[in-house]
Amino acid sequence: MTPPDVDAALASASETVRGLALRARALILEVLPADILETADGTDIGYGTTPGYQGLICVLNLHPRWVNLGLANGVDLPDPEGLLQGTGKRHRNVRIATESDLDRPALRELLEAACQARS
Repeated sequence: MTPPDVDAALASASETVRGLALRARALILEVLPADILETADGTDIGYGTTPGYQGLICVLNLHPRWVNLGLANGVDLPDPEGLLQGTGKRHRNVRIATESDLDRPALRELLEAACQARS
């Protein structure tokens, strides 16, 4: 069952963005352990071991035309395909603008690496 705050975040997005976010969410929930917390703050849906940034593994940021999959410690993750974007001190993200962006094996590999880094 989806938490109410996550439902509200998804409901605020366009049909296209909501579809991308739901597919990205399914991938995240498939890769991360079952005991991961799922929370929302506005249009940001976070996944981590604790609420807040301290235990954050990844976050879905819903934008008007795309979804960003943010990785809290993305700067330390292997990224041979060059999917990660951003210049933050620790955080990096992958822009998901089309269904085919979600089908890249390297995206799953980044999520797996992010999960392993938090273990």
